[in-house]
Amino acid sequence: MEYTKLGRTGLEVSKICLGCMSFGDASKGFHSGWLLDEEKSRVIIKKALDLGVNFFDTANVYGAGSSEEYLGRAIRDFADREEIIIATKLFFGDGQHEGRNTTGLSRKAIFNQVNASLKRLGTDYIDVLYIHRWDYNTPIEETMSALNDLVRSGKVHYLGASAMYAWQFQKAQYTAEKNGWTKFSVMQNHYNMLYREDEREMIPFCKDSGVGLAPYSPFAAGRVIRDWTADTARSRTDETAKSKYDSTEEQDMAIVKRVAELAEKYNHSRAQIALAWLWQKGIDAPIIGVTKEKYLDDFMGAFDLKLTDEDIAYLDEKYLPHKVVGAL
Repeated sequence: MEYTKLGRTGLEVSKICLGCMSFGDASKGFHSGWLLDEEKSRVIIKKALDLGVNFFDTANVYGAGSSEEYLGRAIRDFADREEIIIATKLFFGDGQHEGRNTTGLSRKAIFNQVNASLKRLGTDYIDVLYIHRWDYNTPIEETMSALNDLVRSGKVHYLGASAMYAWQFQKAQYTAEKNGWTKFSVMQNHYNMLYREDEREMIPFCKDSGVGLAPYSPFAAGRVIRDWTADTARSRTDETAKSKYDSTEEQDMAIVKRVAELAEKYNHSRAQIALAWLWQKGIDAPIIGVTKEKYLDDFMGAFDLKLTDEDIAYLDEKYLPHKVVGAL
């Protein structure tokens, strides 16, 4: 495993972050068609720890909170909590409490959601707390003030943001700086070889201001690294991924073909090609979800691969602008 500082923070994270969206109680999850139960989830988490992964990403909405529960119990059983970086997210709520003030980024909702996540994770603090979306109905001053208070209280160590426009992220950072509050240290944006719209504004802003990059969907829900005809539980049931990628299938397949060509050329897997591409684009720690141990073993081979400038240009050449998705 290789490690890196997360942006300009002193936080040292593995260059692979294990995403935990595929872990949870299938009777509760909004993507229950491909959720792993606790026993199977623990196998994946233990394998990741054995390989040196110390960065884990979950959210209160995953499995209606059960993903946090699974992760928290596994970390307590298999690892030293002080060495592990746990990231979770809030905005949507845990699905167990419906009604007013249970979602969003108001001060009340933020404190309630964080306390619930801490309880499910079984820990006293969250290493990285992301806001999962931009809240159009709450003043950003209220949100940033509440987040700052959580950091000052010790319940949260670092702040992150996800799935928003660059102007929104800049507004949040400016609001925090103006008031002497804690700023966001990391951006979890939508970024992969098939979706590069954040190269226009968000990624340059983050790099210029020292914000770490830990994007979600780095393999485009598997589309970058497998044959598009492959039949998997996720490909059949993940409606979110279908809405993001199905409309651009024809142009995206030209890129995926080139990934396969380079994989054959270098005798590496497609996943290793995709990971090498991300790291060479300046990504700190892509968030990768898996449902089988063997994929984690495969990812480790990416550390032995260095793509040439010509390889990067070859992979980038066929990209065409996409409709913005994710920043909703």
